[in-house]
Amino acid sequence: MEQCAQNQAANHKAPMDALLRSLKRQGSHIEYHQLRPLPDTGLAHWHVRLPCLRNIDGSARHIAAHRETHACGRTSAQRDDWVARIPKQSQMQLDAEHNLAYQAACFARAQAGGHTPRLHGCLPCDDLLPRGALLVEAIDGRSADLPNDLPAMTEALASLHRLPLPTASQPLDCPLDPWQDMQREIRHQAEYLHAAGLSPHSLQAIERALRTLPERLEHSRDATRLISFDAHPGNFLIERTGRAVLVDLEKCRYSLPGFDLAHMSLYTSTTWDINTRAILFTEDIVALYQRWQDRMGPDRHVQSWRDLIACRQAMWLWSVTWCAKWKATQQRMADSTHHGEDWSSQLSDDALIQHVRNRVDHYLSLPILQRVMRELRELADAA
Repeated sequence: MEQCAQNQAANHKAPMDALLRSLKRQGSHIEYHQLRPLPDTGLAHWHVRLPCLRNIDGSARHIAAHRETHACGRTSAQRDDWVARIPKQSQMQLDAEHNLAYQAACFARAQAGGHTPRLHGCLPCDDLLPRGALLVEAIDGRSADLPNDLPAMTEALASLHRLPLPTASQPLDCPLDPWQDMQREIRHQAEYLHAAGLSPHSLQAIERALRTLPERLEHSRDATRLISFDAHPGNFLIERTGRAVLVDLEKCRYSLPGFDLAHMSLYTSTTWDINTRAILFTEDIVALYQRWQDRMGPDRHVQSWRDLIACRQAMWLWSVTWCAKWKATQQRMADSTHHGEDWSSQLSDDALIQHVRNRVDHYLSLPILQRVMRELRELADAA
């Protein structure tokens, strides 16, 4: 998450020396004092703010063709600062080079909607930065204020979901049946439930919820759109103009919009980030879904209410099974081969790990599991 709104000193483990040397290797004349590490707020990347690198060449410029005028009328030249996104791991379980290419494609595809940072280029995977780095537009904004900023955030998601499907989806994931693909991912993460040290009551509650997921949706294949799959409120920044910008795009795919709407408004999302913590009422969530339908225009009914709530249940189960997976794997040693997924706590600041541990334990507690299940029933009845 690019928390460019925060100005406090960063307690970080970002590979600053390696980043500087990589930039110089690509032809930049940047100096160390021009690099500003941002707070370590995410488990997948380090973020470093730096001035625009107009004199850089080579690999770092190979995506320059994507720097067309922004949909809101500004060009990238009017934005001075960039952010280097240095992967700690691949949440898509890809090797370093394919992971970097995947993330570059996420930013390149999403920027057409006008509510994401622009992609400027990348630094190669090499001896300096084993997983490489993306160079993207720095977004100056504040953290989201819920529920007040939900309309702007909903517009940001709809801007993705309205984009036409490409003739070729690669390298982004585009499963033939997005619902079945999501269920497979949930089942895989659920394999960690018994190793996560859950209470018997919590374990039983999650397993019951898993059994109630519908086998099929009313409209699954026809509903496929470009989605973020990481749209929790902490990944948005709100500019002075009121524009909401979704800054973290590494997990984009062609799938069901209902997953994004859920991820933006579930209890497990709205209470994840300290700066955006809020508890939404059922009325807030219903209004969000209705606003999204309005912004989708002719595609407003691409997913029925029943399917949207099923996607909400699935996204919640994805979140809590991810929590179990993180609990079961975060004490492992960091992967020295820099290949694929790596949730090792060694990669992140101690304060961040403590925060994640607190949130994970909270979401896996029986009262919170029951709370979300009650909300799902209320929303199903709201149809």
